[in-house]
Amino acid sequence: MKVYNYKDLSKSKIEELCSRQIEDDRAVEERVEDIIRTVKNEGDKALFNFAKAFDKVELKKLFLDAAELKAIASSIPADAKKAIETAYQNIKIFHQAQLKSEDKIETMPGVICWRESRAIEKVGLYIPGGTAVLPSTFLMLATPAVIAGCKEIVVCSPPQSDGKTNCYLAYCAVLLGIEKIYLIGGAQAVAAMAFGTETVPQVYKIFGPGNRYVTTAKTRIQNKVAIDMPAGPSEVLVIADDTANPAFVAADLLAQAEHGADSQAILVSNSNKLIEKTLKEIENQLSILPRKEIASKAIANSYTILVENLNYAMDFSNEYAPEHLILATESHQDLIPLIINAGSVFLGNLTPESAGDYASGTNHTLPTSGFAKAYSGVSTDAFLKKITFQHLSINGLKNIGSTVEILAGAEDLQAHKNAVTIRLEEQRYKNKEQGLRSKD
Repeated sequence: MKVYNYKDLSKSKIEELCSRQIEDDRAVEERVEDIIRTVKNEGDKALFNFAKAFDKVELKKLFLDAAELKAIASSIPADAKKAIETAYQNIKIFHQAQLKSEDKIETMPGVICWRESRAIEKVGLYIPGGTAVLPSTFLMLATPAVIAGCKEIVVCSPPQSDGKTNCYLAYCAVLLGIEKIYLIGGAQAVAAMAFGTETVPQVYKIFGPGNRYVTTAKTRIQNKVAIDMPAGPSEVLVIADDTANPAFVAADLLAQAEHGADSQAILVSNSNKLIEKTLKEIENQLSILPRKEIASKAIANSYTILVENLNYAMDFSNEYAPEHLILATESHQDLIPLIINAGSVFLGNLTPESAGDYASGTNHTLPTSGFAKAYSGVSTDAFLKKITFQHLSINGLKNIGSTVEILAGAEDLQAHKNAVTIRLEEQRYKNKEQGLRSKD
């Protein structure tokens, strides 16, 4: 990891360090566009061909049904089953608490406004495969979708070499009541859910992290369906001082690095001593990791920044806008008000990012590549639409009527004005008739 001194960095250099740009981005974009076009035009045929080309599997069908998933799930080890159930309960509790009804508001006498939630009817969940199959992502996406009440939940995940899925994903499906897993990975899975094929239903919104191909595909199909966010290669930024444990910091950095060669693990510290010890710990811990080759490439693509104090560390963090932010310091409470841009935050020296990845309850599907400046992580709300309502009484119509008429007139939208005027005139006519009847 290269070490930079923050006071020596120009604005352009900081922007460069925060950019996450990769040289072959355009090549990825062109390949993804071709995949999307092929799936759109050829449907299932394209999906079978891509499975053979990319996954090295000749599929006989594109999905596993409920009976097949139950059979595969039966082989799950007892300890893994218990761990999945514990994680599921924590995730469920946290996301269930996000379901809240809103009060009706009387904005002026007789004018009542409110919002109600409705589940998105058809959602697509992408569960990454490739170098690591992620049952945790299945839980993170499907649990809030079920809580929200989505009627159709389409799950796509790349097939294994045997043309099936593993027992962990299968058990998640059984636990959550998901009756099909479509054996489709990469950009082709995103395209299939966006446009629909003979087998794969079209959805209204697509969720899930993935590699650059998946992320690029999600951004390309936004004119057709909604997406949760551009969630690409994983990243962590650790802010640490002398109160941090270098071994803990190194472990946190490597936990992100082992996701993929294009992951980033950034350390920002006001302590030269902490940086030096952490870099040594990285070397020691890296040497015994099963995925050390992948983690090594990510570490080579990462860096460390020395700052004068933690306020400068927060300045850089807010510019970087990390997916995961770890405050490895005993003074983490003082830094919380300074956080502006981050996907999910881990406080103190005993809170590893992996706790949030798996089982604390918060969602691990988070904005990357600086999108934490504008996006939130996945939540129950992400699977809901908010519909506004309003109701006007006679008194409300009278109170708001002239305001609407004047504004509509100012915009030269006569029909808008007339929609109010005709109602007011009707009320005046009724009032006049009632007055005449009362005299009689």
